[in-house]
Amino acid sequence: MIRPMSFSISNVAIDPAELHRALADPRAGACANFEGWVRNRNEGQPVRSLEYEAYAPLAEKEGERILAEARAKFALVGAAAAHRVGHLQLGELAIWVGVTAEHRSAAFDACRYIVDEAKARLPVWKKEHYASGATAWINGATRGDHVGAPAPAAH
Repeated sequence: MIRPMSFSISNVAIDPAELHRALADPRAGACANFEGWVRNRNEGQPVRSLEYEAYAPLAEKEGERILAEARAKFALVGAAAAHRVGHLQLGELAIWVGVTAEHRSAAFDACRYIVDEAKARLPVWKKEHYASGATAWINGATRGDHVGAPAPAAH
């Protein structure tokens, strides 16, 4: 069973419905979640699949720290997140983050905070497998602009 404040590294497919159910709480008036999928392109190159590796004990500890920070900063009712490891095909779910709060603005802001901090801080490494047969390890350690930044234009 998933706890309503938990972060996990998973070598099996992430079940968003199970994670979402774990967040159910009558105190919550809002739920926001994010799903990160394997896409078919990165920086102009056609991508065939991705491979994620992680130092799970440290990643889970840091993930729990990020959730605790978000809970304090945004007054969350609950938060849960999972990151996949292993070889993932196009369209597969690589990361799921969900939060509940009394109000929607806190839920939206906290969800983005958790995603951005996870990407910047977790010891998770991504290897891209390209259509050409080449592979490359990609540095995913980035932090987005948190609150108030406009969404990037769709391409």
